[in-house]
Order: sequence, then C-alpha cells, then structure tokens
Amino acid sequence: MKITVTDDFPACAAIRRRVFIEEQNVPEELELDELDATAVHLLAVQDGRPVGTARLLIEGESAKIGRVAVLPEMRGTRAGAALMRAALDELRARGVTKAKLGAQTHAIGFYEKLGFTVHGPEYDDAGIPHRDMSRSL
Repeated sequence: MKITVTDDFPACAAIRRRVFIEEQNVPEELELDELDATAVHLLAVQDGRPVGTARLLIEGESAKIGRVAVLPEMRGTRAGAALMRAALDELRARGVTKAKLGAQTHAIGFYEKLGFTVHGPEYDDAGIPHRDMSRSL
C-alpha cells in the first residue's frame, strides 16, 4: 500500500462519502466542510485503487488528525494503522510536536495502540459518541 500527501481531493471525498455519509449516516454538510480547502490530505492506494484517507489540520506545532476513513473491505488489513503512521510521520516532518483527534468511542483502542491517550468527557459529533485523544510526537 502506498500512502501519500495528495491534491486528489475527489478521491478522498469519495472514500469519506462511502464511510461517513453512506455507512455512518453523517449529514453531507457536516462531513465535507470549509476546512477541506486548507487541510493536508493523505490518500492510501492499494493496487492502484484509493482505499483510505485522512486529513491533517496543522496549527503551528499542534495538529488535528481527522476524517480518518478506510473502505470496509480493507478493514482488518492494518491499512488504518499504516494510514495513521503516515499521518504522524508527515506531521513530524512539518515540525508538529503534538497530535490530537476526536475518536469515535468504538475506535479508542485502535488509537491507544498508536500512542494516543484519552482525555475529556464523551461528546456527540454528528450523532456519534466521541472522545478527544492526543499524543506527543
């Protein structure tokens, strides 16, 4: 699998549409927002086919990793972990020292294995329970 920073936003949006809008019923107006225009987008490609994406919102030495999505047929293949490792590497290369994210509660264990720690209360984001997580880089 190859994971790169991409300008191919339509490919990223198609994965996010399938995972968040179609599968998880997130309203389109909440999923695709104005932050996409300035975000750094990562695209995971397997055998020439886009299979995962994430976006990075960088603010100085801190960044938020979000919109992490892997197509259903690629889950369980470690594609998500590879995508997150690539995101962390990209942030380090850009001088970021702290990464944060809003994890769907069912995915907390996944992010903990990547060194993230939960903090703060559970909250609702687009009808899905989340917790904030962060880690140093």
